[in-house]
Amino acid sequence: MGQKIATRSKDYSQWYNDIVINADLAEHSDVRGCMVIKPYGFGIWEAMKDALDKMFKETGHVNAYFPLFIPKSYLSKEANHVEGFAKECAVVTHYRLKNDPDGKGVIVDPDAKLEEELIVRPTSETIIWNTYKKWIRSYRNLPILVNQWANVVRWEMRTRLFLRTAEFLWQEGHTAHATKEEAIEETERMLDVYATFAEEFMAMPVIKGIKSESERFAGALETYCIEALMQDGKALQAGTSHFLGQNFAKAFDVKYATKEGGQEYVWATSWGVSTRLMGALIMMHSDDNGLIVPPKLAPQQVVMVPIYKSEEQLNGVAEVADKLKEEFKAKGISFSFDDDDTKKPGWKFAEYELKGVPVRIAMGPRDLENGTVEIARRDTGEKNLVPLAEVANHVEYLLEEIQKNLYTKAKERLDNSITEVNSWDEFKEQIEKGGFISAHWDGTAETEQKIKEATKATIRCIPLEKKLEDGNCVLTGAPSKFRVLFARAY
Repeated sequence: MGQKIATRSKDYSQWYNDIVINADLAEHSDVRGCMVIKPYGFGIWEAMKDALDKMFKETGHVNAYFPLFIPKSYLSKEANHVEGFAKECAVVTHYRLKNDPDGKGVIVDPDAKLEEELIVRPTSETIIWNTYKKWIRSYRNLPILVNQWANVVRWEMRTRLFLRTAEFLWQEGHTAHATKEEAIEETERMLDVYATFAEEFMAMPVIKGIKSESERFAGALETYCIEALMQDGKALQAGTSHFLGQNFAKAFDVKYATKEGGQEYVWATSWGVSTRLMGALIMMHSDDNGLIVPPKLAPQQVVMVPIYKSEEQLNGVAEVADKLKEEFKAKGISFSFDDDDTKKPGWKFAEYELKGVPVRIAMGPRDLENGTVEIARRDTGEKNLVPLAEVANHVEYLLEEIQKNLYTKAKERLDNSITEVNSWDEFKEQIEKGGFISAHWDGTAETEQKIKEATKATIRCIPLEKKLEDGNCVLTGAPSKFRVLFARAY
């Protein structure tokens, strides 16, 4: 490939962008703020999607699909919700184009104005709860456990590939329950699903917590989240699960008949993760040589590169590759053989390193004679000669080791990046170093805003595993019963 990428220490932002572009993950579209996800990047997203989808279905959820367009009046029904999204909404006002009379292409037909404008979905609570009103009559219709995989539009002014784009892909779960307890249980269950996925598939350690009121999802009573820490010391919200209470049920008048014959409003949750996880994966593990993909999410887990000087040697390596392909297939390992004769082995090695393929196999004339191959692992760069008879088992073991190593390395980094501070001076000094700051807070939105204005740090979460301890707010000195986590964030 030959592309140069910036180093993390010199220009972290450019390093990130270089990996996205040069590792063939995505590129900017001609539509402002939108991206094209390229096949290799989409392959990683599909692996994420498949794993999550299986986990959703194992917890009793089913998939459905709801409209892209939402009548404007729907967003007016839940006041906090519309206030939270109003500034990010794309609005459809007309339904037809016509030829420009001056011959300058096409123009919007002024006679084709919609009676009611349509919002391109920024999230689907309103259209879904309007639908649930038709579905729910009795306690027998509950719970409803539905998820949809979709695209959404939020008109972001400052965009960054995967991390913040005007259009992005995601899943959004929307569930309806008979009781508050069931809804809270669902909210927490899905947070656990996200945390398990992040740690077991992405090899990304996370902290589970609850958002402060000012960081809460618009229309929710409580927002649960998983927070991860990137290599530059900034936090990234990797997934959220919202307890919506009865807000949307009341807004759309969704009631059910109880067993006793009464009428009750339904209790609701919503939860989602997006292609932002791609940004998290890139920043969590990659190095100055390019992308590193955890084996469980790699579109290509193993690639084999032949080294040869004659057609006979190439044929010999190809025969070995065919045998290995069958052995890997039996173990559920994805394998490819790169016999493209327009590129030299060195170029291929650099390309697969840049794209983060977990395991690379090289085989040349001497290996053919000796019945060995050279196996390199992407995470450490370590290389070993392995007898052919042992390759499949060795690679299977290696993929597991790489997955574990990536998580262990990231967990150590996280654990070493949480600092307790007890004074405002300490806070200001530590925030410049990055990482999570564990500090007491007086619980007021005013103090939270002052800290944000002074340091650009926000409360990332109130950890679920917090310990109760008497203390004083790091800014105001007011009494506090527990610490919260602050950080600068994406």
